[in-house]
Amino acid sequence: MSVTGIALILFLTFHGCMNMVALFSEEGYNMICEFLGANWYAVVATLGLAALAVIHLGIIVVIGLLLHLYNFWYNMMFAELVGSYQQIDPADGFGWIVETFSSPVFVVLYIIWLAAIWFHLTHGFWSAMQTLGWSGKTWLCRWKMIGMIYVTLLMLCFLIVVLAFAFKCAPSLC
Repeated sequence: MSVTGIALILFLTFHGCMNMVALFSEEGYNMICEFLGANWYAVVATLGLAALAVIHLGIIVVIGLLLHLYNFWYNMMFAELVGSYQQIDPADGFGWIVETFSSPVFVVLYIIWLAAIWFHLTHGFWSAMQTLGWSGKTWLCRWKMIGMIYVTLLMLCFLIVVLAFAFKCAPSLC
């Protein structure tokens, strides 16, 4: 559990930083999406993440993950893999963010999902450190505080992107 939890935290750290780029640059975000695209390493990483989810996550997190995979992976990477282009080009990640978060239903569902991930990871962070033996009476409280701060900042990265696009406050949308 601790190893899969740490892997999920590292993945979300990368993904959260990537999403923050969309707040500053449509071109920059689409460049990242194009780089990740339907390359073999992105497909392997997606399958690895799916395996981690099956091994580790709870039902709200899994349902949110399925929703996210539909909104983005299916419409972007899968569409590119099979050559099925819709109203938005699969490499236009920025366009998919705009499309998804223009729906109030998706905004609410993503906020619920992010809250569930926050609850899960705040526990998982310090628990992983304890399982790996990096804990003790002194460090357990420290790991709990470090985990709370880190995971809160990490989930805020995602929440800010959702809310900025929901309220059309991203710089290139204003």
